[in-house]
Amino acid sequence: MDQAVIAEKVKDGDARTVQDYIDETPFWADGTSVPDGPMSGMQWRIWWLSIAGKFFEGLVVFMTGVALPLLAKDWDLTAAQHGMVGAATLFGILVGASALGALSDYFGRKPMFVFEIGLFTLFLALIVVSPGFVWFIVCLFGLGLALGCDYPTAHVMISESTPSRIRGRLVLGAFGFQAAGALAGTAVGYFALSLDPDVGAWRWMYGAALIPALLVLIGRFYVTESPHWLAEMGQDQKAEHELNRLLQRHPPYPPRFNLPAAKAEAAAKKESGYSALFKKKNRRALVLASVPWFLQDLGTYGIGIFTPTILAASLGHKREHAQNVADLVHNDLLAAKGAAMIDVLLLLGIAIAVLLSDKVGRIKLQVVGFVGCAAGLFIAAQSALFSNDDPLKLVLIFAGFMLFNFMTNLGPNAQTYLIAGEVFPTKVRAKGAGLAASFAKIGACTTAFLFPILLADIGTQALLYILVGTSLLGALVTWLFRIETKGVKLDTVGVELR
Repeated sequence: MDQAVIAEKVKDGDARTVQDYIDETPFWADGTSVPDGPMSGMQWRIWWLSIAGKFFEGLVVFMTGVALPLLAKDWDLTAAQHGMVGAATLFGILVGASALGALSDYFGRKPMFVFEIGLFTLFLALIVVSPGFVWFIVCLFGLGLALGCDYPTAHVMISESTPSRIRGRLVLGAFGFQAAGALAGTAVGYFALSLDPDVGAWRWMYGAALIPALLVLIGRFYVTESPHWLAEMGQDQKAEHELNRLLQRHPPYPPRFNLPAAKAEAAAKKESGYSALFKKKNRRALVLASVPWFLQDLGTYGIGIFTPTILAASLGHKREHAQNVADLVHNDLLAAKGAAMIDVLLLLGIAIAVLLSDKVGRIKLQVVGFVGCAAGLFIAAQSALFSNDDPLKLVLIFAGFMLFNFMTNLGPNAQTYLIAGEVFPTKVRAKGAGLAASFAKIGACTTAFLFPILLADIGTQALLYILVGTSLLGALVTWLFRIETKGVKLDTVGVELR
């Protein structure tokens, strides 16, 4: 089919929005309509490069759980310092999500997309040569800054370049690489310990991510800027140029673009500060995006980071009193094996979420997921009723944690991330998603720092019961402030929803 015939299939009389063009059904070279695809090469490139931030977050945070016993031995850490190691990256994410991620509303999505991975690579290199505890904590915080910036930036890069009908699928597919990173983190820790059974093996763990980080940094220089953001800033010519690059197919479809008349830049920036998020029209979205995410992170990061620690006290054949480095490494290897088994359920949960989010909807999955998390934690808490020699104790711990990991990635861990990047208007989308992520990481930092202290003070069972309550509260808040964004066009968010 020649270009003239294909051109006739495009209605050029009325100007259409950026999302209208992205959502249009493309054609194969023979003119056959393809309702569910294909996306362009650039759209897929953006998606693949966006998964890196989530993968590296899972890798670093969960690998730290494996490295923690080695660090404790290497630097003779106190319980409070254990908590600082667990919380440092999360505190960096808390700061970076708002302080850096929100800058993509001012400077554009692409500059921050490149900057964040560059910052991550720098601190990753520095952490490998850390001379002591303080330097190590500073580097973990720096990694967190970069990962925090990635929360809103990577989300909007995907959501503003993909069709509405599959947006949830693609965003959650990228987010699922956090679970892949978590599994990789425990695997890297295990193999590093196997190859170098010494307390210094933690340096090899972090160093293993350097080359992948450099490759991602190079790739991000060659993606397009968000046409949504350019159009919102009144730069229609640039928006049309980047839209053409984004949707470049063979043959070209659509062959030309006709965006609405440019808005004045001053009008585009009106009510684009943080204060806009607290106005009545955006307040409901802010509560929905922030509070359930905070409650979810209380459980996910506490359980995730300290799963090896909890399992090390429950798995069979553990050497109860590590007399030397060999015993310590043996115990850490056992814990890493158990954590890896449980982390597989994170992947299964996110896979089901990818399949259902654009069919069932975000809200239903989040509510059901929270309830399932509560059930898993309750089951794990019952293990405290049995002695260490009773095999049922281990069964309950594994069953509870596996159910928790599956349900958290089916529901709140995935859906809170997805919702936060969809419920805010374009001009404050990164700020809203960044602020929600920062608020969530207050919960993550709190549980990461307090978890080892509370484990010693009140015990595992009481701590798990507290997390059962926060999970049920998350389900309630989600339902009361629900805003369903399944299939909603991003151009209409902030208009139709309010």
